[in-house]
Amino acid sequence: MRISDRQVKALEAPAKGNRVAYDDKISGFGVRMTSAGKKAFVLNYRFKGRERRITIGAYPEWTVLAARKRAEEYRLQITNGIDPLELRQKEYSAPTMRDVFERYDAEYLPKLADRNAADIRSMFRTFILPKIGAKKVEDVTFDDCSAIHRFISKDRPTRANRVHEVLRRSFNLAITWGWIERNPAARVERNSEHKRTRYLSQEEITRLLSALDAHPQQTSCQAILFMLLTGCRRGEALGARWDQFDPSLRIWTKPAATTKQRREHRVPVSSRVTDMLKARREALSAAPVEDPVQASPFVFATDQGRALVDVKRTWAAVTKTAGISDVHMHDLRHTFASLLVSQGQSLPVIGAMLGHTQPQTTARYAHLFDDSLLAAAELVGAAVPKSP
Repeated sequence: MRISDRQVKALEAPAKGNRVAYDDKISGFGVRMTSAGKKAFVLNYRFKGRERRITIGAYPEWTVLAARKRAEEYRLQITNGIDPLELRQKEYSAPTMRDVFERYDAEYLPKLADRNAADIRSMFRTFILPKIGAKKVEDVTFDDCSAIHRFISKDRPTRANRVHEVLRRSFNLAITWGWIERNPAARVERNSEHKRTRYLSQEEITRLLSALDAHPQQTSCQAILFMLLTGCRRGEALGARWDQFDPSLRIWTKPAATTKQRREHRVPVSSRVTDMLKARREALSAAPVEDPVQASPFVFATDQGRALVDVKRTWAAVTKTAGISDVHMHDLRHTFASLLVSQGQSLPVIGAMLGHTQPQTTARYAHLFDDSLLAAAELVGAAVPKSP
């Protein structure tokens, strides 16, 4: 029969199981009636020799006209070598952005330093997943990515760029995994950024050292001084362990797991750093055996023997006392580099001390050589005779 709304309404439920009333115009198209009285439109077909059935939709949510049109679309797909049931199953099982995050977290983040990995997880959970976590990866658009970037940019433009980098990286990985073919975040325009060039002057360093000496939290203060004297990153300083130093406390070998580049970094330290470490070790050896700090493997440990998590409060206090403004803790690393330049060290040496793996990373300090280059230029100018 040709299925019509009147005939679908008139169908009676079977005593048990279900039965299908087929249409006489579209092969395999019919309406299935269950013993519970539920009706749904279906399409039976053969694909590559296999008997298949796909449910189009329930009646009366789907009208006969709409179901008939969908059945015709499915028939056209079958003629063109596409299995509509397989296509639907792929759509149902297609990975979402939450799946991207879970695989990103399991396979990629363990390769990063703990602090960096934790920051990326925070970006996903705070900004990315609440917006597009439930979306299929292949359905995420440029507008979705741009909207996230614009939303964060209202208050935190630099943070918006970092989140965008993470989002773009996650899509690149999804392409590698074969989940998508294009990166919807590729053309999002980043906010302009200006590299900080803040270095502490000799006078500011002197005031900072006085403030560090006077502050009561000496473990935190010594960790800050350690950053200045070694040029290390905050996480490397706070996570420094006694077993990372050689017996003479002159060579610091940072394990790959603790460095930003995920490579072992072996670097000498100054005698001033060695003296600081020796003084800390002697103070610990004089403490009671049951003292958690004495048993701690960390150079800068809390009263419970754990590594210091952060020294932001101490940093804020000492910079205020020293009257130093517009300075970040990471600027201690830049100051270390500027001091090396002032002592005549080359960019390769500076890069080796800071643990850079790419020459262009160290090149940001090239402008600090202007004075020495100017002096060299003057030597040439003085050596060339003037015209008579």
